[in-house]
Amino acid sequence: MSQRQVLQVFEQYQKARTQFVQMVAELATRPQNIETLQNAGVMSLLRPLLLDVVPTIQQTAALALGRLANYNDELAEAVVKGDILPQLVYSLAEQNRFYKKAAAFVLRAVGKHSPQLAQAIIDCGALDTLVICLEDFDPGVKEAAAWALGYIARHNAELSQAVVDAGAVPLLVLCIQEPEIALRRIAASALSDISKHSPELAQTVVDAGATAHLAQMILNPDAKLKRQILSALSQIAKHSIDLAEMVVEAEIFPVVLTCLKDKDEYVKKNASTLIREIAKHTPELSQLIVNAGGVAAVIDCIGSCKGNIRLPGIMMLGYVAAHSANLAMVVIISKGVPQLSVCLSEEPEDHIKAAGAWALGQIGKHTPEHARAVAVTNTLPVLLSLYMSTESSEDLQVKSKKAIKSILQKCTYLPALEPFLYDAPPNILKHVIGQFSKVLFPWIFRDTSAEGGQLSTTY
Repeated sequence: MSQRQVLQVFEQYQKARTQFVQMVAELATRPQNIETLQNAGVMSLLRPLLLDVVPTIQQTAALALGRLANYNDELAEAVVKGDILPQLVYSLAEQNRFYKKAAAFVLRAVGKHSPQLAQAIIDCGALDTLVICLEDFDPGVKEAAAWALGYIARHNAELSQAVVDAGAVPLLVLCIQEPEIALRRIAASALSDISKHSPELAQTVVDAGATAHLAQMILNPDAKLKRQILSALSQIAKHSIDLAEMVVEAEIFPVVLTCLKDKDEYVKKNASTLIREIAKHTPELSQLIVNAGGVAAVIDCIGSCKGNIRLPGIMMLGYVAAHSANLAMVVIISKGVPQLSVCLSEEPEDHIKAAGAWALGQIGKHTPEHARAVAVTNTLPVLLSLYMSTESSEDLQVKSKKAIKSILQKCTYLPALEPFLYDAPPNILKHVIGQFSKVLFPWIFRDTSAEGGQLSTTY
């Protein structure tokens, strides 16, 4: 055979390999093909191609593996058991930017399924290499690495701590300052995933200077970036008073209130969540939100959306009202009670109704004036029907009962109590009769308003 004929054999072999990995990568995008590919032994066929002499074949093989591993945990485990991860980690440090992105995608696809699979990635030494990729010149490599690190960190505090110990946080903070929007989104998401598990991990993110940079991006026009920014700040603020104060000191008010009017529903939800996580800690933080116009803004937001988007705003009003009679009165004056009553009546999901019932109980529990403000909206019969309905969840029944009890123990507005004389079960009726007695025969019955155990301010 001539030299040309010999070389032609190799060219055909290379062409066949290229065609194979490209076709597998394409087939792996369709869920209906996954089982067939798996049964055909695709994993064992792709593994040697990660070491192919042709870079394009290496990259496409990694992409195909990532798509397969992304599909379910069984295929992700097959990547681990096939001893593919060590080769990926080695190549992640040595190969070009295209391969690095594909390899990081595989690590992300494996690590997302469970803590055990994420731990397998750590065990093969991937964290240090992924952190090095955060310093890569190519923004796409940084993005792929940040994404993989975030997916590892999101599972639990131990895995998140491993990401922190590898030195990822300062580099992720640098990434949120990069000009590329996609990179900033993923870096903010990773910081959120790290912060959510414990005060110590959130403090690490704060100490790296993340809050100031995150706060500066609240008004960025990109909705997906705003979602991640607000989520990260929420995950930091939720843990303690000190961390919430650090978020507030980054001057998020009043700019965060503009996000409550955003066109994107999830920006609204995440902004409400952030305000809720700050409000729940102390009366002082709630008062700060009130002073910024936050209560009225949240009430308007609740009125402009439906379903789970409403939930954090409903809870925020409950937390504010729980702190003191004055703060509860702010919610009343801002017309929060009618809006909560609407949510109680029109929302189909029990967990949202339960939040509304809880919030109304927090508002009405303070004084007869507060209780009357709730009672005149015809909320008490709705709460009673939710409590008595066999279709209501246990949580909704419990919260409705506690709200009724808290409001009744302060309510002296008899017209609102009269329907209970005919419809209420005995355990509720005794509270109604007690209130009638206190109003009609005050010289006989001593004041028992401080008794009876009011609803805890913990949701």
